[in-house]
Amino acid sequence: MTLKNCCVCEKDSAPYKCPTCRTPYCSVACYKQHKSQPCNPPQLSEEPLNSKEDQNVVKREYKFPTEDTVLVEKLEKLRHSKELKEVLENPHVRDIMTTIMNSPNPTEMIALAMKEPIFVEMADACLKVVEPLDETGPF
Repeated sequence: MTLKNCCVCEKDSAPYKCPTCRTPYCSVACYKQHKSQPCNPPQLSEEPLNSKEDQNVVKREYKFPTEDTVLVEKLEKLRHSKELKEVLENPHVRDIMTTIMNSPNPTEMIALAMKEPIFVEMADACLKVVEPLDETGPF
């Protein structure tokens, strides 16, 4: 694991990252000083990347896929969803996601999160990308 320099005091080992901008910091004091100035989340590109460097990226694969596994190619499309990006700008959604990720029982936390309209909006935005409705559907 490589540690970066603290964005405030430049200490060699900064094991923490700002939840908003992902800038490394080393302590609560440095975090508070960092947060005294506004920061923004890292910007994701709107377009798929096509450089030679991007073509050399290792292809991710699932070790134990199931019938419910979403293909990696479909998950990659989430990166370009404007609707999803807009929902994820809401700090409440990011707090919910953090709670789920840090929970010892994420399945239970997702069930609770689905009672929050903003989380349902985020889930719907994801589903529109990975499982678009077939306009010639059964009805």
